Amino acid sequence: MRQWLENVEQQYGLDNLTLRSRQLVILSYAALMLLTLYRGFLLQGDTFNWRPIVAFILPLVLFLPSIIGRRPRGHAWLAFVSLLYFTQGVMVATLPSQALRGVVEALVSLALFTGCMGYARFRSRQLRFHQ
Repeated sequence: MRQWLENVEQQYGLDNLTLRSRQLVILSYAALMLLTLYRGFLLQGDTFNWRPIVAFILPLVLFLPSIIGRRPRGHAWLAFVSLLYFTQGVMVATLPSQALRGVVEALVSLALFTGCMGYARFRSRQLRFHQ
């Protein structure tokens, strides 16, 4: 696996891979935020309650400084947190009335995981080679 990743880095360039993985992180992060907000509003009954929305959104919001600051370690931790949303999406996908939303959430969180792990690897190697 390591050799394959090094071949990919040589073939496509470290700067290009870092840029592409960052774009994937930003796109999937925004999509997961919107899906999470939608789920929070979906759980609302007749009265508005902000607590479920905060509970769903807070883990993602905590990583916003790492994304803005382009910190590889923060992206690696966000990848692990995204697996919680993947698990949630798979569980929701088993409900007949929510199957599509669950599958979309699982796929978006999987894209976030992939982008974060790629960015953490490529950015850390980029920082190591440019110093």
